[in-house]
Amino acid sequence: MDFISRSSGTDCMQLVSQHVKAYKPRSTIPHLSGEHAARQYTLCGVLRFDANMFLSGSFQKYKEPEKSVRVEEIDGVKLVKNLAVKMEEMFRRKAEATRRLVEAAEEAHHQHEDNPDLQYEYFNAVLINEVDEEGNNVELGGEFLLEPNDHFNNLSVNLSLSVVQVPTNMYNKDPDIVNGVYWSEALNKVFVDNFERDPTLIWQYFGSAKGFFRQYPGVKWHPDEHGVIGFDCRNRKWYIQAATSPKDVVILVDVSGSMKGLRLTIARQTVSSILDTLGDDDFFNIIAYNQEIHYVEPCLNGTLVRADRANKDHFREHLDKLFAKGIGLLGEALSEAFTILSDFNQTGRGSVCSQAIMLVTDGATEMYDDVFEKYNWPERKVRIFPYLIGRESAFADNLKWMACANKGYFSQISTLADVQENVMRYLHVMSRPKVIDHEHDTVWTEAYVDSASVSICLCVLHLFMQKNQGILLGVVGTDITLQELMKLIPKHMLGIHGYAFAITNNGYILTHPDLRPLYQEGQKRRKPNYSSVDLSEVEWEDKDDTVRVRLRVLKMHNDYYYTDIKGTPFSVGVALSRGHGKYFFRGNVSVEAGLRDLEQPDVALADEWTYCNTEEEHEHRHLTQIQAIKLFMTGRRPHLKCDRELIQEVLFDAVVTAPLEAYWTGLALNKSENSDKGVEIAFLGTRTGLSRTNLFVPADQLSNRDFLTAEDKEGVFNADHFPLWYKRAAEQVPGTFVYSIPFSTGSKIVVLASTAIQLLDDRKSPIVAAVGIQMKLEFFQRKFWTACRQCTALDGKCSISCDNEVITDINCYLIDNNGFILVTEEQSQVLITLYDYQALCKEYAGSSDSARTLSDVSLQDAASRSRGKTMMVPCDTEYPAFVSERTIKETTGNIDCDGCFRSFVIQQIPSSNLFMVVVDTKSCSAVYILDTFEHNESLKCDRLKFQKDRKKPESCHPFHPEVRGHGFLCMCPCDSLATCPLPLPQVSWDRLQQP
Repeated sequence: MDFISRSSGTDCMQLVSQHVKAYKPRSTIPHLSGEHAARQYTLCGVLRFDANMFLSGSFQKYKEPEKSVRVEEIDGVKLVKNLAVKMEEMFRRKAEATRRLVEAAEEAHHQHEDNPDLQYEYFNAVLINEVDEEGNNVELGGEFLLEPNDHFNNLSVNLSLSVVQVPTNMYNKDPDIVNGVYWSEALNKVFVDNFERDPTLIWQYFGSAKGFFRQYPGVKWHPDEHGVIGFDCRNRKWYIQAATSPKDVVILVDVSGSMKGLRLTIARQTVSSILDTLGDDDFFNIIAYNQEIHYVEPCLNGTLVRADRANKDHFREHLDKLFAKGIGLLGEALSEAFTILSDFNQTGRGSVCSQAIMLVTDGATEMYDDVFEKYNWPERKVRIFPYLIGRESAFADNLKWMACANKGYFSQISTLADVQENVMRYLHVMSRPKVIDHEHDTVWTEAYVDSASVSICLCVLHLFMQKNQGILLGVVGTDITLQELMKLIPKHMLGIHGYAFAITNNGYILTHPDLRPLYQEGQKRRKPNYSSVDLSEVEWEDKDDTVRVRLRVLKMHNDYYYTDIKGTPFSVGVALSRGHGKYFFRGNVSVEAGLRDLEQPDVALADEWTYCNTEEEHEHRHLTQIQAIKLFMTGRRPHLKCDRELIQEVLFDAVVTAPLEAYWTGLALNKSENSDKGVEIAFLGTRTGLSRTNLFVPADQLSNRDFLTAEDKEGVFNADHFPLWYKRAAEQVPGTFVYSIPFSTGSKIVVLASTAIQLLDDRKSPIVAAVGIQMKLEFFQRKFWTACRQCTALDGKCSISCDNEVITDINCYLIDNNGFILVTEEQSQVLITLYDYQALCKEYAGSSDSARTLSDVSLQDAASRSRGKTMMVPCDTEYPAFVSERTIKETTGNIDCDGCFRSFVIQQIPSSNLFMVVVDTKSCSAVYILDTFEHNESLKCDRLKFQKDRKKPESCHPFHPEVRGHGFLCMCPCDSLATCPLPLPQVSWDRLQQP
């Protein structure tokens, strides 16, 4: 194919200190190979911006480093260590708040004497401010002052009092509840004091072992449409995690013929409820047995897996496949379970702490003491928890003996309604060693979505106990929003593509710029696996050109630095991109000049960046960041906690960029520069989170009103990333403009064009700012087609062109470097859904994505066939991604279309990220369908078997010497501290009952 050269044409317009030029190709005729005759055409020109004027005038200060700025290399090790220290201090303050609650609760309970006749009116969270038909306050309600508070997401709260929630299935005036509520009123004073000490605290709470839940600040709870509140704090993951130590569990399920019908249904529900009590630090497996042993997941024969949500859901699906037949040989199943626990423990991969066997059966014909003697006695490291299914008790004594002989607990479950309560009882047994040790371990949970405020939180918890008796009283805790964690990140030091992330000891993400826990931003709908996204699912290694990507691709080389956060199970890391991302520059201007230019109306600072911490003092909460900066830098509020280094740099950026306001104003007044109002916004962003914007049309006439607002998460400075237009511009050759169509812009589609400003013409030079414009798509396309009509032939006419309505055997596309179409003759939008490794496999009937890839054009039939399905489950998805190679300026090729060929030519547009694609459509009549994506099951066998490295919890309390008589605590049939003599082989149940 002949090379197609270009010569620049006349300027079309000048806007935002840039020239838009129509580039016209010479009258060169390429030849499209194929079975049809070669066709001649002239490749049309495209728009491009001339960045020279952007780098003149006010921006010359950026180009004079010897006069005003100095460049420094970022020390990644020092950076991550300093960040870890800040996070450690923040976590320490939260933990101290819960310790004060523990001390107050234990003392209040110690001073209280239970009174079964106690009458006490308290503020019930559901009943407050409720009135009866006569307008009187209902019992346990009363008038409770509530006021909206922006610190609690504008919920109406009471900052002076807490409220008490009691599960619907419990009696509000049960003596245990009333006594617990009465003595725990002492916590109100501590709640308030904690909040005064640390105004960044949010919810504080006490979950009682009796079932009630005390929450501060007081807020009204609303039942569902059936009048029910299913919340029971004792069933919550945070409560269980605080009350028990990590454990390895094997669940044995009897599937012999006697388990048919309702019993098997109850058994399935029992196993599912047991799984609910397991957390990320626990490991498990499920074995079904009759005359043979059947692993519920066959590929996990002889091992255990982590009890994360994905694994538990996978096993639940297999429970439905169980069916009852044959006879039950429990002895072999017990031997298999003991062997698994022993072998797995020796590998060091499990919890290396508590161990248990959960036995779900309708009876046992013998006590199997020979099995216990071989595998478990005399140490009794494995607890046995039998669950007798059904109303019959013929073989109950053998199961009770097993529980008592192996430090366990016996429960009988007759109906589905009994399952939850009976399953939870084993937790009291598992928690007792920890309680008797009087260990007030600080427990940290993984991230979760607060349903009340739609914020991402984690909990810090302490359990506490009845003094001198080793009885668990409950768990106290407080929530920490991840936004507070992210405010500590020095984003300006991480660079454009740099970021910080934090993970749990299991490798699950607490915070990461690519973590997306909700179906859609701003909605209260959580993804089912949002709290167990592994770091490896968002940090992807480039192997053999296979890269996991999201929509647009930025291929980066990062250096990673990480360390642990002392006093917590968490670790923090930072990623710095090589090249300009490893360098930072400092400028210097007077405070007076900086503050003057910072207060200009076109200036804004990143909402989620912390220039001054206005949250730690109540008197500062009303201040904006610019107001706080001014008060701090002028000495009027010297005690404000501000980042002086960051402020100095943002003042420098404000001064350097100040002349833009006058320039943009002049362009707006010059009607000839933008007569058809095709360009709507000019914008600038700097490395310190400062932005300037200018509207060339009224705000109500903008095509995309969300752009540069909080609604546009990808287009503004956030706590964890720079704007996407800024990031993409930074990775192009200096002076090159990046064009793109934003996703989800609605019916009025726009084109963004941006370019980066580099301090020096050097790879080590930092990117100091990025500038750009937003224009209407039709304006951009009109300029494109106008340029296409310009030819250098003598008569000025084009023998063939992309917009020729007579000759229709070629298709022309203008695409970006990721294969997304900006201009095409086909105006209809082809709608598909793209997926990633945090995807949900739901196929939509439509999509609001404005951008589409070149492959979409061939996918109309495939897309239409996929509509109408509504499955929504976590899945991994795979689809092709397009990344252009900068060194390739043009290429040609053929597409095999079922026996015929289509020729195409692709050429790069100079000084842009755009490519011109021309396809010969006449040579084929067949429809070419590109296989765009395929769904992969997330939990295949190899993934289940894969055990990632993890940091084990430091606290472990499997046993305590006081929890035994001659070696064990007898927990059968009720939960008590009664002890039993050492069981010997063939000892009867009656003997075990003797004191």
